[in-house]
Amino acid sequence: MRDVFRIMVRWGLRGGAVLALLAVATGCHLYMTTGAVPEGEALVSYEQLPYFRDGRFLSPEVLPHFPERVTGGGPSGWSRFLLPNPHAPSAPLPQVALTRASFAEVPAPLAAYWLGHSSLIIELEGKRLLVDPVFGNAAPLPGIVRRFVEAPLRRDELPPLDYVLITHDHYDHLEYATMCALGRSETQRNMRFIVPFGVGAHLRKWGIAPERIFEIGWGQTHTEGGLTIASERTIHYSGRTYGTRNASLWVSYSLKGQQYRVFVSGDSGYGEHYKDVGARHGPFDLAFIEIDGWNPGWPKTHMFPEEVIRAYHDVGARALVPVHWGVFDLARHPWDESINLIADLAARDGKVTLLTPRMGERLVPGETVTTPWWRQENFSTRIDDER
Repeated sequence: MRDVFRIMVRWGLRGGAVLALLAVATGCHLYMTTGAVPEGEALVSYEQLPYFRDGRFLSPEVLPHFPERVTGGGPSGWSRFLLPNPHAPSAPLPQVALTRASFAEVPAPLAAYWLGHSSLIIELEGKRLLVDPVFGNAAPLPGIVRRFVEAPLRRDELPPLDYVLITHDHYDHLEYATMCALGRSETQRNMRFIVPFGVGAHLRKWGIAPERIFEIGWGQTHTEGGLTIASERTIHYSGRTYGTRNASLWVSYSLKGQQYRVFVSGDSGYGEHYKDVGARHGPFDLAFIEIDGWNPGWPKTHMFPEEVIRAYHDVGARALVPVHWGVFDLARHPWDESINLIADLAARDGKVTLLTPRMGERLVPGETVTTPWWRQENFSTRIDDER
């Protein structure tokens, strides 16, 4: 869209012509970024699933919404994604800057890099996986749902990958620009996409070759080269527009090698499915569990802090790495509220190994010593006039 604006200025277009071109450019951009919905044979095959009905996937539990119970300060409604954010950190958050040269040619037996929010690079027994990569804002247009901090790695500096895992199609987990870049990158020509049912329609619309896309449902696995990727249910929803809610599936992932196991929660409210995951796939050496986005107004859509600790024990994890925090304001509470509550609850529990790397910091369980870095500087929230 910046290029369109430059062209308009160069041509001296004004008034109605400028508005018309902006409207066309915006419409085209939205058409692409919102993606597509499954159709044809794919849609017919979903009709056989017990968790699909009338063209929509079903959450294991109903997601209630109580507008009168919504808590949190600042602007309400969609305006809060456009106006200065009262929940942002008051200073730049510390990071470890990464480039492609930061990564070894051969992935480690077990290591991870948190890139902020839910974006991860996981190295597991010689494989390298990228999870929910979002390097820009979390909306279909620029300037909406802006980041508190830039990502520690540019998408064009990503190391060679074996897999990209997508948990669901919300904008803070599935980014159009990143998927397009990965699809055309020569560095990533051997990489495959593992996505929930229905998300493949987005990727195909964005030019990714169908043979590189593996769609997966609850309870299904993809096994290759000694690595098993198991997809499990979560209590959540999907959709990139109001009209496409639940047209695609949402999942968690259990990653199982010969020696190590990793759990990626995706987005979910708390439920019995965590005990089921632990019984069938645990114990896990690392569990990346979402901690932010909770609110009494939508009590089943994300987990409250005390539920995160329960989920950690349910899946049988040896270490907890909190994700889904530190980048976006999705639930109208201070950027560090969730991590502070989780750290306090873990300390009181006494049986939680909490690992809190900085964005971009290499994490090797048993070797990396992490700190409560968010408490060591003056990051108290304030309105940032530059956002």
